[in-house]
Amino acid sequence: MGWRGILGFEYGIVQAPLGPDISGPELVAAVANAGGLGLLRAPDWEAPDHLRELIRKTRTLTDKPFGVAVVLAFPHKENIRAILDEKVAVLQLYWGECSEDLVLEAHQAGVKVVPQVGSFEEAKKAVDVGVDAIMVQGVEAGGHVIGQDTLLTLLPRVVDLVRNHDIPVIAAGGIVDGRGYVAALALGAQAVALGTRFLATEESYAHPIYKRKLVELDKTEYTDIFGRARWPGAPQRVLKTPFFMDWRTLPHHENETDQPIIGRSNIHGMEKEIRRFAGTVPNVTTTGDIESMAMYAGQGVGLIKKILPASEVIKIIVEGAQSLIQQKFIPEKLSGDRV
Repeated sequence: MGWRGILGFEYGIVQAPLGPDISGPELVAAVANAGGLGLLRAPDWEAPDHLRELIRKTRTLTDKPFGVAVVLAFPHKENIRAILDEKVAVLQLYWGECSEDLVLEAHQAGVKVVPQVGSFEEAKKAVDVGVDAIMVQGVEAGGHVIGQDTLLTLLPRVVDLVRNHDIPVIAAGGIVDGRGYVAALALGAQAVALGTRFLATEESYAHPIYKRKLVELDKTEYTDIFGRARWPGAPQRVLKTPFFMDWRTLPHHENETDQPIIGRSNIHGMEKEIRRFAGTVPNVTTTGDIESMAMYAGQGVGLIKKILPASEVIKIIVEGAQSLIQQKFIPEKLSGDRV
């Protein structure tokens, strides 16, 4: 069963990278200690020394392996060098080309490579360069979404693609509980990646107001109004907050560059101004008009009713998936009961 582990981890549950710094050492270590794969998020700029500090701090909180995620759309060569030098368990890549040279370099350092893809074509390229697993993201996912396919349609195609390659497939997009886990297993995945559910945990570095909105609100929308100048062509799924609903039809020629400053934040050790329509989600250091900032969330957010410890999230999902399969899908043997 999928919960029996993937890539050497106890359970097939991955904490998706939450950015730019929401999945910090505390969350990643909590996930790792509970048997999942936790992923730090590298800065969106070259900061190898800071990244080494994050990795080493995480190692003071757990003796379990974990990974680091890198967005290839931003400067990253020095960050990846630091990751390989530190020999973390997994290098997770997104939004850019995962090259054969990079995979080879990572393997020489003893690091496994797991790209996230949003299309069948991307998955084919990943297979060809020899990756260790593929994370398949459906359009249901929160945050920046690279593809247009739903998980229900894309996941089984990728599973069929890798059938003879011994490459595990991780399902991502809208999954928050044991039912979503079982559904992903039925489609052929060996593991699931959860972002929004781990965003709404005690260890997450998200601002308390952001966490509260994840519990209070139950609707999301696929949009591009946030961060158009900083990250063009990178649509996102966000909560339907009152601010978003007021501005969801922002004209295409407008972006954050000429907007007023609505807050400030310390992100990966750097002080940043936050302008209206910037794609920066509020972390615990953020001040200002928090409710007018981007709040990413996946379509499964309506199933989140409480902020929980990360370890409790994993326990509930694993036990829920096991119970569902045993009760609903394993026929009773040697009994006269109808199934």
